[in-house]
Amino acid sequence: MRNTSALAMNAQVDGSELWFKLSQVAAKSENLQQLGVQLAKALGEAFDADFCIVMTFPYPVTAPEVGGWRSQAESMTVNCLPSASSYVMQRSLHVQPDAIDRISLTHPAANLVHYAESIWPHLQLPVPISSSVMGLEILTQYHGIPNGLISLVRSSARSWTAAETSTLEAVSQQIAATFSHLRLQQQMERQLQYQGVINQLTLAIRNAAELVDVFRLATEGISQVLSGKRGLLLRIKYADPLFRSHSTAEVPKARVTVVYEWMESGNAGDEHTMGGCNHSESFSPALNQSFWLATCQLCQQAFETPTVLAIDNTQELLARGVLGRYSALFDLTRFESLLLAPLESQGMVLGFLLVQDTQRRSWQQADIELINLVGVHVSNAIIQTETLRQVQSLVEKRTAELQHSLSIQAKLYERTRQQVEQLRHLNQLKDEFLDTVSHELRTPLTSMALAIRMLRQVGLNSDRSSRYLDILEQQCAQETSLVNDLLALRELESKQVAIQLEEIDLTEFIESVTQGFHQQWVNEGLNLVVEMPSHPVKLQSDRDSLNRILLELLTNAGKYSTPRSTIYLELTYRPEVPMNQVILSITNIGSGISSEELPYIFDKFRRCQGATQNAIQGTGLGLALVKSLVQHLNGTISAASAPLENAQDWETSFSLILPQSFDSSKML
Repeated sequence: MRNTSALAMNAQVDGSELWFKLSQVAAKSENLQQLGVQLAKALGEAFDADFCIVMTFPYPVTAPEVGGWRSQAESMTVNCLPSASSYVMQRSLHVQPDAIDRISLTHPAANLVHYAESIWPHLQLPVPISSSVMGLEILTQYHGIPNGLISLVRSSARSWTAAETSTLEAVSQQIAATFSHLRLQQQMERQLQYQGVINQLTLAIRNAAELVDVFRLATEGISQVLSGKRGLLLRIKYADPLFRSHSTAEVPKARVTVVYEWMESGNAGDEHTMGGCNHSESFSPALNQSFWLATCQLCQQAFETPTVLAIDNTQELLARGVLGRYSALFDLTRFESLLLAPLESQGMVLGFLLVQDTQRRSWQQADIELINLVGVHVSNAIIQTETLRQVQSLVEKRTAELQHSLSIQAKLYERTRQQVEQLRHLNQLKDEFLDTVSHELRTPLTSMALAIRMLRQVGLNSDRSSRYLDILEQQCAQETSLVNDLLALRELESKQVAIQLEEIDLTEFIESVTQGFHQQWVNEGLNLVVEMPSHPVKLQSDRDSLNRILLELLTNAGKYSTPRSTIYLELTYRPEVPMNQVILSITNIGSGISSEELPYIFDKFRRCQGATQNAIQGTGLGLALVKSLVQHLNGTISAASAPLENAQDWETSFSLILPQSFDSSKML
């Protein structure tokens, strides 16, 4: 209890001193919350009150900020109390702006009783229900618009004096101006913060930042600007990939996943970082956790509208059973207020942006508009990123298809080029063949025509007649041989030649074939050396075909051998590789075959460049006929040619491999 002297000393309030003190309080206060607490303390002490409540609110009244003080107790602040909002609304309607309203708590119409019972427990102040309680209230107004309320309460029987009411009325003008100035300053700072978040998002989207960076900027930015304690960004994945628009008739089958989470540092205990977001150890991180859309009515409501869902007091809604089912990830028992904004683009909800606070609060329209605008930017970023990803994927696909098409075209071009080159080569071979055949046909015909004319001469003796007849017979045989070679080659290629198998003694066969060459090459200075095993070598094959092969190979070796050189014919036997085989090798020293020409020497009408330059007779059919005959006998033939050291001559070798036993199933 105060003593009488103290009451007497404080009977009159020094207005100038109080004005100065309030000016200091206003100068030191950084925001309306802090200002309300300091003003409540200063006014309560100056007016010798037991309790003092100071409220500041925008006009019209939405969410007052309340500062309370009690003598011999700590001051404290309670924000956004619904009962305070209701009371301030009623007082702003009934209290005349230019009047001081004295209220006795014993008056039947007094609203202060309900007000005190509702708000003081939150301020930890005992409710002084007593007939002696006296209250003094005034609405602060700036330019005729109420922007605050001051309530002074005395529990003693001493009433308020006229001087005190005048002083309170005088300082209320200063307080109203301070309220207006700080609120305007807060609004400007808040707008700058709002604009900063939007600018950062706009810049990130314009620079095509990674989607996770956009999520981080949006979630952290909106949560911090709105003074939230937690922020979540959730994405929706529809089971039907063709789903395009929401329907109120039926909730689509969709999975909601937390893709980014932010938690205010130091919100509850020590923090640890997870997924780029700060979390307290007492809280289980929700990052990457998911739930079905149909299991959360909060998300369904935001999905179906789709508008921002603002909840000021989750505890009250939970108690009334209004919220229904909701995801445990929202942790509504801990976070008492929330803003849930759908991320929508062209009628399709892409996800949600959630801001939560651990205290009850009344969300402002500016808060709702901001989170809605941030949600629009995030939706645009998602659509832009997914569109770019789809375009990039399509471009990569089309590029791959184009590269594949170009590769095919290049292969076709190369194949066409090769075919053109082959046609050009075949055309050249045709021309060479025609030249060769023309020469081979024309030369014998010329000789035969000359011999016929000579035979027609009168008085031709018998010796000359016999010689001309020999010429006719020889040239006719040459013509016949050429025609027979062409026909034989055609029959072999068309598989029309029947094979006559018999057992051949190769040693005797080779001796009989080479006997004529010994006699012929002696006159030309060539030597033939035949190397054969001492034991007989038997072969099951076609005698005529084998004879023609040896004749052609030996004749070819004689044509291209250097005079006074040796031609080697070697017969070897190779057992069980994989079947018994015989190998005939014919080697000569003379004109060689270049590495460029070697792969084509068995082609029809193909003659080496040296043969043409040296005018060596031939049609280019001999080796082609040999290869066809060898294949006809299920054998193989190969050629090798290499220059000799310290000499201009080349060593050329043909190797013929034949199976000892003929297998008709392997005929080519």
